[in-house]
Amino acid sequence: MNTSKVWYVTGASQGLGLTLVKKLLDKGYRVAATSRNAHALKNAVGVIDSDRFLPLAVDLGNVDCIDESVQQTLAAFGQIDVVVNNAGYGMAGTLEETEDQKIQDIINVNLLATLNVTKSILPLMRRQRSGYVFNIGSVAGFVGAPGWSVYSATKAAVAAFSEVLALDVKEFNIKVTVVEPSGFRTGFLTKDSLAYTESKIDGYKSVKDTQERYLAADGKQPGDPEKASEIIIELAESDESPLHLYLGQDAYNRASEKLKNMTAELELWKEITVAADFK
Repeated sequence: MNTSKVWYVTGASQGLGLTLVKKLLDKGYRVAATSRNAHALKNAVGVIDSDRFLPLAVDLGNVDCIDESVQQTLAAFGQIDVVVNNAGYGMAGTLEETEDQKIQDIINVNLLATLNVTKSILPLMRRQRSGYVFNIGSVAGFVGAPGWSVYSATKAAVAAFSEVLALDVKEFNIKVTVVEPSGFRTGFLTKDSLAYTESKIDGYKSVKDTQERYLAADGKQPGDPEKASEIIIELAESDESPLHLYLGQDAYNRASEKLKNMTAELELWKEITVAADFK
């Protein structure tokens, strides 16, 4: 295990990001971690070791702020070997009842921040001719549930971005993995983290039933963030790496079922599909 590697982790004050940062520091890695409040982040991590831990107050909606945090990391540690685009949150509700600004806000955090952080760090990794980019997506980006349309759209975009990015940077020995978990026991479904709009419109039964089931599952999710963090760290040290990494039995079940259905549908409509070409 190469503990001289430097990790840059966004959204590190809670949830998977916080668990990952703590585990990295326990293992001896050097870590730059971002949050909107560096003091709160430092308290949450509970480590006072300026030699290995750099808490950064970063507005991920501000490109200049992101660039400055990258330069601060380089000044402190001299390199960045692994970036984890973890910052993000959930949104539940019907599309027609969700405010436009809330839609723009989640796109800014879940998608644009991932693009901008990666864009800022790529030149460094390209010069090093090495690096690993982990983008935290969700199984919902591949198999959505009723009432999660906007959230699923952001995570589907993260997955598509990761797929093409991996092709773009392969020649520089930069790896890319999009991590797509199902329900993990973090604060994801708490009122402080989830942007939830209760539906007041008659109907939308599947949305309302799904929301009720999801909200009742808070604190009971089967996914273990400690195990997820261990897996990510092990992957960063491995010679082999997946492009898509689904985490959790539910994620596996949902993804595999959709793949079967997609294959069946593709074959069912093949004649019409290929009929669109010039003959």
